[in-house]
Amino acid sequence: MTQLVKVQNFVVSRDGFGAGEDQTLDRPFGHADPGTMFAWAGATASWPNRTEPGGSRGLDDYLTRDFAHNIGAEIMGAHKFSPHRGPWEDHEWQGWWGDEPPFHTPVFVLTHHERPSFTLSDTTFHFVSGEPADVLRLAKEAAQGKDVRIGGGATTVRAFLDADLIDTLHVAVAPVDLGHGVALWKSPDELLDRFHVDVVPSSSGVTHHLFWRR
Repeated sequence: MTQLVKVQNFVVSRDGFGAGEDQTLDRPFGHADPGTMFAWAGATASWPNRTEPGGSRGLDDYLTRDFAHNIGAEIMGAHKFSPHRGPWEDHEWQGWWGDEPPFHTPVFVLTHHERPSFTLSDTTFHFVSGEPADVLRLAKEAAQGKDVRIGGGATTVRAFLDADLIDTLHVAVAPVDLGHGVALWKSPDELLDRFHVDVVPSSSGVTHHLFWRR
């Protein structure tokens, strides 16, 4: 079976930004409000942090439920893991997710400043430098035949797109404008030379863009 390289449930604003500027420890998305950006997923029956019964069904719920299906490893950028810039000065910092990170796979963090790997629950974080293709080889080996998710942020997703390494891409366009920030695209039409796309509006207000390689 072919290992796919996938982007799943990646959210951008209407004007193409995956995160705002001025990221801090308390604001992982900078000036963007993640509660607004991810409201569509949080309202679903399958949202993993749901504490009350209920929630929506339909396409939003399916995409939320499918997030972990057949994923064997994840690659993320350093600023999805941490707001810190430069060399790691605090090895006690282990990410925003507490003792039970939501990944449940090996995670490869792209960074110019490597640090020792560590494990929290069933997630092991590895800190690696290198070109996208080189890091992808490590992730595919760790995934043991399962798919590899490119988890973000926007700069990392764009790097793998520019290296032509992504097979499928799901981007949820939220009904909000950020004005500035970390851009994924100026227009989704930029990808149509390499991908087919279905564009599906949801009653939640987001528009799902589902790309697959030509």
